Amino acid sequence: MNEFLLTIVSFPTVFFTIFLGVVVLYWLSAALGLVDIEVLDVDLPDMDGHLSANAHGEQGFAETYAGFLLKLGLNGVPVTIIITFLTIFGWMISYYLSYFFLALFGYGWMRYIVGLPIIFVSLYIAVLITAQVIKPLRQFFLKIDQHTEKKILGQVAIVRSSKVDATSGEANFDDGGAGLIVKVRASGEKGFVRGDRVVLLEYVAEQHVYRVISEDEFLGKSSQ
Repeated sequence: MNEFLLTIVSFPTVFFTIFLGVVVLYWLSAALGLVDIEVLDVDLPDMDGHLSANAHGEQGFAETYAGFLLKLGLNGVPVTIIITFLTIFGWMISYYLSYFFLALFGYGWMRYIVGLPIIFVSLYIAVLITAQVIKPLRQFFLKIDQHTEKKILGQVAIVRSSKVDATSGEANFDDGGAGLIVKVRASGEKGFVRGDRVVLLEYVAEQHVYRVISEDEFLGKSSQ
């Protein structure tokens, strides 16, 4: 046990250990509704397997980011899931490489010279593994989006994030089972806070979000 703890808090494995701690903290916070599940996601354009350019032949951040993920095979699932897999696989690979190889160099300055390449090797292998693991997940998330869109439009959901505005927000929808967590956006400056009842009015496929209005506003419009 002492050897295990010493390895995970020593260079280079400590690099991944820190990220692993952040990932665990993130998922715990997301489970409690303190942060959005897809807080690290950006609204990416549909790349259709190639990069698109604007009128001047330049690419915006979203296009460049999407193209980078596409080249690595890390597309089609939420970024938070990709980062979680990368962290877990990178941590495991780094741990075993450190355990078997760095034991020869002890914990002196040579560990840093040999350990730096281990970080890059571990990350590279983690990318390859993650790209394969998420392949079957892409179709799963695509089907969820298509099924959910048809099922819940016009239905009431409860805001679960601290706020809902034009750029962020999540809500719980009671589907009669375990419930669904959906990304929602509000128009205007007021927005919503945790516990507010909102109606899922429109699905924006390009951004994978639902535009919402308050339940009172929806019922008021319906009664006119």
